[in-house]
Amino acid sequence: MIVIAKLKAKDGREAKVEKALRDMVGKVEKEEGTLIYTLHRARKDPGRFLFYEKYKDIQALKAHNSTPYLKELFDTLEPLLTGAPEIEMYEELAGISNER
Repeated sequence: MIVIAKLKAKDGREAKVEKALRDMVGKVEKEEGTLIYTLHRARKDPGRFLFYEKYKDIQALKAHNSTPYLKELFDTLEPLLTGAPEIEMYEELAGISNER
């Protein structure tokens, strides 16, 4: 189960959004079924952020979505973003991984 989450910070709020998102990575790291949880920033727009997330299965995604710290993150981000995060779910079909 793959999730792509895109977020856009309001002008002047980029640093606060980045800090909140970076803090989230450390919390999610402890989740057993979360395989990848990577934060990215757009090169051409420092206020645009993207999470690439990979979960072992739908139950792992549901567990992630039910954590209190995810709710806290959305509460924190709401006044800092230009709108609601754009979240898309994908099924992995094929790929390679050269990471060691």
